[in-house]
Amino acid sequence: MAEHEPEPGPTRPAPARRRISQLLAEIEHTEAHVPAWLRATSPENRLPVGLALLVAIGLQLRLPDRYGLQPRWLMAALELVLLGILTAINPIRLNRSTRLGRLASIAIVAAITIDNGIAAGSLDLHIVRGSTGLDAIGLLATGAAIYATNVIVFGVWYWELDRGGPFNRAQGMDPHPDFLFPQMTAAHLAPPDWEPLFVDYLYLSLTNVLAFSPTDTLPLSRWAKSLMAFQSVVALSTTALVIARAVNILK
Repeated sequence: MAEHEPEPGPTRPAPARRRISQLLAEIEHTEAHVPAWLRATSPENRLPVGLALLVAIGLQLRLPDRYGLQPRWLMAALELVLLGILTAINPIRLNRSTRLGRLASIAIVAAITIDNGIAAGSLDLHIVRGSTGLDAIGLLATGAAIYATNVIVFGVWYWELDRGGPFNRAQGMDPHPDFLFPQMTAAHLAPPDWEPLFVDYLYLSLTNVLAFSPTDTLPLSRWAKSLMAFQSVVALSTTALVIARAVNILK
């Protein structure tokens, strides 16, 4: 007696199969066009930030001894130790997010900010009192070092804090930016893999102290507005006093 072969299961009608294929294609198309700054991406390179911090530390050491925290070598040594810790945790790429690394990052930026702020305030005070002890060239060089450090350190602050920092940005965890870059509102003008990197935040810092106001990138959160305002005040007060005093000396 012959065995009965199992009857084939029901097959999907052709229109249903086409509709499923169409939906899958639409899903793939949508995922492919999500901007990079809104999705998980490759970890950012640490080298540009590390180089910028080294330049800032070098500029601190170039300041006259009467400006900034004393002894100057001790602050620089502390900052280099913190930078060494950060490099040991993530030598090239920011692959490992650790509490120690986060604390070290905030500590080194805070240390440079405090030292540079004290140096700027001390220089302003000496200029007002007429007791800088510097010629025009020395005064301009000191002011330029403080100005450049100001640009670097606030660029690192913006990079370190925007949307929770570089690790959170790489994971696409926060869709609400603290800084609105032009590429975020005009995606058709940027490649699909564009996302803000350290150089973008450094440029933001530079334009803020040059224009003393937002240019192409807008601060959205209150902390971002406050930090940009503080940076502008430090840069404006130091620049105005240094240039005025240098011109007066040259006369």
